[in-house]
Amino acid sequence: MFKKIDRRIIAHFDYILIALIVPLVLVSGMLIGEIVPALAKKHTVYVLVGIMVFIFFFLFPIRRFSWLIPIIYWLNIGLLIAVEFVGLSRLGAKRWLELPFINFTLQPSELIKTAFILMLAYLINKNPPPHDGYRLKDFLKLSFFILLPFLLIAKEPDLGTAMVLMLLGFGVLFVIGVYWKIWATIAVGLLLTAPLLYGQLHEYQKKRIHDFLSEKPSYHVQQSIIAIGSGGFSGNSVEGSTQTQMKFLPIASSDFIFAYVIERFGFVGGFLLVTIYASIILHMFSTSWFSTDYYIKVVSLSIAFLFFIYMSVNIAMTIGLAPVVGVPLPMFSYGGSSFVNFMIILAVLQNLVAFRFTFYYNSDRRLIDPLEK
Repeated sequence: MFKKIDRRIIAHFDYILIALIVPLVLVSGMLIGEIVPALAKKHTVYVLVGIMVFIFFFLFPIRRFSWLIPIIYWLNIGLLIAVEFVGLSRLGAKRWLELPFINFTLQPSELIKTAFILMLAYLINKNPPPHDGYRLKDFLKLSFFILLPFLLIAKEPDLGTAMVLMLLGFGVLFVIGVYWKIWATIAVGLLLTAPLLYGQLHEYQKKRIHDFLSEKPSYHVQQSIIAIGSGGFSGNSVEGSTQTQMKFLPIASSDFIFAYVIERFGFVGGFLLVTIYASIILHMFSTSWFSTDYYIKVVSLSIAFLFFIYMSVNIAMTIGLAPVVGVPLPMFSYGGSSFVNFMIILAVLQNLVAFRFTFYYNSDRRLIDPLEK
């Protein structure tokens, strides 16, 4: 399955993306160690697992086994359905499955992200959009594959993850191309049904919206804003970062790690971090824009939307501009499942980019772009 790799593949590896990701991983490891030293070793293990997973998926011949993508998608849908019947409940949410005999739990809503992105790429590659965009029939077919996991995950309830998938899916379709009258109809429909949709929310979800809209922010956001304000322009030493070190800032190693970045490195540190994220997003959009391969187009777009959604929601949450939801800062917040999932998605993109001239590898033929013929 894994053939000898031609050295010409190295020329097509996306080194810019890796150069932008590495500082995120290194700095987050340092900060997590400062916040909770006991988590530093676990974070290192997650990084090592992520690297091994990255290598595996980078070497796996994805294009040759593309027929597996629908099977993997439907297996993940099956796991989401199983959560409804045999899932474990924690804090009022049923999101986990317990694997028998090994005392291990998994969260299908995290696992499905890569399968979801690949399924979109598979469908769009099989049926590319016409010049003026997808019409209603094709749009409804693609929407089915987007809304099915959304509904199953929202029912757990895990509205944050469900919304991320839905925004990702329809964001990709918006860029790839859908007839404009379809978007106009959807926009009008959402405006008219907004009160009804709000009524379907769970009480804790409504409370988060109420806390966000109230004049006084919640305790978590108050402490986050204090931490951000104390960072000033250039930040504080570890000992001087009292909001975090004295445990006033909640969940500082994951959900509110951006507040600690500002407390520790000030405006300069926060600006550099946002600049790295913006560079990743723009690089992914440019990769999609200049590619004629719909697999690369969709996967790079998906990564751009994932980074944008996670980053913008997390930062807005920490400064009181969005309701508090469990959305991590991508590749930065502490958390094994989120980190490994991002590594898988990045490996898939690197595989699609580096092996896009598979026909010419392991041969003596000169590497030529087929489009130049």
